[in-house]
Parts: sequence; C-alpha cells; structure tokens
Amino acid sequence: MKRPSLVLVTVDCLRADHVGFGGCPRPVTPFLDSLAANSVVFSDAIVAGVPTYFSFPAIMASRYPLALGRDVSGIAPHEPTMATALRDAGYTTAAMLAGNPYLSARFGYDQGFDTFHDFLDSGLSDEAVPADHSPKNGLSNLNRLVQASSRRTDLTSAAYDEIYFWYCQWRSARKDLSMETLRRYPAADVIVDRACSWLSSLGEEPFFLWLHLMDPHHPYYPPEAALSSLSLSNITARRARFLNSFWNRFDVGAQRLQRYRSEIVSLYDAGVYWVDRQISRLLCALQELRRWDETVFAVTADHGEEFLEHRLRYHSPTSLPEQLIHVPLLLRAPGLSAANLSPGPFSLIHLPPTLLDAVGVPIPDSFQGVSCWDQICEGKLLRQPAITECVEACHNPFRLDDRMRPRLMAVRDHVYKLVINFREKSDYLYDLKNDPGEFAALPTSVLIGERARLLQVARAHFQGVSRNENAVPRLRARLRELQHSAGLTQPQPMESPTRRQARGPTTL
Repeated sequence: MKRPSLVLVTVDCLRADHVGFGGCPRPVTPFLDSLAANSVVFSDAIVAGVPTYFSFPAIMASRYPLALGRDVSGIAPHEPTMATALRDAGYTTAAMLAGNPYLSARFGYDQGFDTFHDFLDSGLSDEAVPADHSPKNGLSNLNRLVQASSRRTDLTSAAYDEIYFWYCQWRSARKDLSMETLRRYPAADVIVDRACSWLSSLGEEPFFLWLHLMDPHHPYYPPEAALSSLSLSNITARRARFLNSFWNRFDVGAQRLQRYRSEIVSLYDAGVYWVDRQISRLLCALQELRRWDETVFAVTADHGEEFLEHRLRYHSPTSLPEQLIHVPLLLRAPGLSAANLSPGPFSLIHLPPTLLDAVGVPIPDSFQGVSCWDQICEGKLLRQPAITECVEACHNPFRLDDRMRPRLMAVRDHVYKLVINFREKSDYLYDLKNDPGEFAALPTSVLIGERARLLQVARAHFQGVSRNENAVPRLRARLRELQHSAGLTQPQPMESPTRRQARGPTTL
C-alpha cells in the first residue's frame, strides 16, 4: 500500500474568526470553506505560544516554547521535528517559507528538509515603511534640532509628531507606487508557484511539504486582484500606504486609530482571501499530479491578530487574548469522515504527533504532545486544557535581554481561561461563555475551585517541561547562540533604529 504524503500550510496572523468556517461573515475563504465541508474542523484550536518564535517550536517539534529556557529561541540543533521524523522514514521533504526571519536556518527550521527556501533573499521594499524625507543638508540638521527641542513637553512633542507625519505623507504621495512595490513579503502566489514546481519534479515517493504564507501579516498590502474580488478596489496603493502608516503610529490613541480600523481589516481580509485562492491552486496541482487522493492536508496559523479589541494592534506578546491564541485548524485525510470537533480546546502542541500518526510514521520520544489521531477518527476529542506561554513583551528574539523578561501564560479550557502574569505575580480568570470578549476578569472571590484547578494545570505543566532530557538540546541551542554572538556563523542583518521605529513592532 502506498504511503500517504503530508502537506502542512501555516498562515501568519490568521485569526479563527476571519475564515468562513470560523464564522467570518465576509466571503474571504470560499475555497477553504468548501474544503472544510469534507474535512475535520477544529473549532477551538489554540496555539502553544505567541508570536511566531514562540508558536513554531510546538508546531514543528511538539515542544513548548520555553521548555528549553527563556534564553533559547527556535529549534535546537539535532532536535527531532516532524520534518526529521518524516525524512528518516524515507519521505522527500521541502519547506517554502515566505520571508519570515524567525523561521530561518538561523533558528534551526531547516532541519529535516531536503529542500529549504525561506525567501529571505527577496529583500524588503524600501517603500513599505515611512522614511526620513528630509534632505541631507542644513534643513535636515534644523529638523533634528526642532525634534529634540519638541521633546521638552508632551504638547510640543505631540505637535511635532503630528506635523512630521503629515509632511512624510505629503512627500510620499508624489510617488507612483503599487501594492507589489509596497509589499514586504513574497505573496502567496510566489510561494505556491515554487511549491508546484517542486511537486512536479517528484517521482512516486511520499513527500512532506510545508508552506508558510505571510499575506495577512502587516504591513497590509494585498494584491489588487484580491481587493477587486472583495469589491475593495476603492482602496488604492496610495490609500493603503497611508492606512498602514497611520495604523503604525504609536503617538496617537485608540480613538483616533479606530476611524481607520474598518479599512485596515479590509486590507487584512484581502490578504486572507489571496491565501485562500493560492491554496486552491496548490490543491489543483496535487490533483493534476494525481497525488491529492493520497495526501493528508492540514491548514492552520501560528497566531492571530488584534484590531483594537483591547486597544492593541498586531500581535505583540503583552497579553494572550483569544484574538491571538485562537486559530483555525482544518485537517483532511483520505478516508477521514468530515466532522466539526468542538468539545474543548485542541492545543497545537498535539498537531505534530497527530499528523505523523495520520501518515503512519513513528513519533519521536522527545515530543511533548500526544497523538489525537484515534480520537479524531472516532469524531471526538478528550477535554483537556490548552497552555499558551511566551515571554512578556519579547519583541525581538535576536536580543537576549528581550528573551529574559518574565513569562506570560494562559491556561484555557472549554469555558474558562486563566491568564498568569509572572511580572505582576497575579492571575486573571475569564468566563469565555458569558464574556467571550474578555472584557472583565472575574473577582478572585468567584469560582475559587475553577481558578485552583487551572493553577494546578499550570503547576503540572512546569513540572512536566523541566525534565532532564531537555538538558542536551538546551546546551546545543545555547552553543549555537554563542557562536552567532561571536560571529562564528553568518549573522542576520539587523534593522537600523530608524527603520525599526518606523515599522513598529518587530514581532512576527
């Protein structure tokens, strides 16, 4: 019997409620919605970490992101992953990743792949971020002097920032730009084109293909074709550049940002639509190559995105709301009956062993998750809490001091969610059934038993991840970090402070 192949598609920043099968009213995922009708849909999939660099250790290696220590980022050298298990089982493996620096070989994500394209050599658009348009002359020196003087009071500082923002917009509006020139990452069609070419080069051997698509990630510059399909052609490239620039301002409050929220969400949804369209092309290619009927196919996300629901934007690890930790998950496999599984949360820590079990490949002993394949085949899942953890306000894992900040953790079951803030030495309990927006934490005197139960889950988690077998991969990861710090390996290009400030958060 021919062994099944495996395709995993991960979409950066894709929220569970921004796909049709997750309840989105806008028709942004017509293809995935049709696929969902013949697949298993996990209506309560929860990531193990936020953002990308805290999420993917679970998705690829079934390991909690902080299990090797807060000072370790990515996959440790020689750490078993889904890719290494499949390659060792005789699978041909490939990864096509749309330019996310935290999924590069620098962080160990090339391990186990015969073909690895991270598309980081595609470069960033200089037009995608606001620049200092002052000429490099006496006027520039005057501008710096005025800027420094303006910081003496909050009023003059706000006035300078406002005037300078609109000056930059006036200067940039004179350029003839397109969505393509503004886009920061390769669009999904570029990644799928490369994947289809790779698939066509294969023989009859089983394969593992991982695609990571960045189209919903900020800055939001979807293809014009996506905007047109969603009747959003009124949002031009010039308008999109203004919207992204204003949305990225950190000198204005949520009230002023709110007036542009609808258009920003439209740009985001257009990116989701483009992903859906390209996944459809990928499936067509598998069908034309007569590989679809033998392929296990999974689509999920590394985290979601905030649009001022709690006065925050993007996906900064400063809190763990549902908008960030609840993601879509769709699984289609030959012979698997369609179902909607919603008895409780499904942690993505269990995704790698479940997918390996689905294709009949042995699960590495180091995996911290367990296979739920038998439960899925029976159309039911056991109720067990999901844990999400990260380092609070770690915006740049290239910097060790960012990674050594206090932890932030959420323990989530089908009704309640406990958020533990280690910096504040406090915890917050939410009733998701009666307060799905997490607008008010319950008083500490309410539901004491439920709070204690979830705290006990957190305690058991700490005891489980502090195992002796983590010592060797931790040492290997720390050695790799020291080699990079000493310049013994090729360093990642770092952004200048000006560009970094213009871009806002560096979280992916």
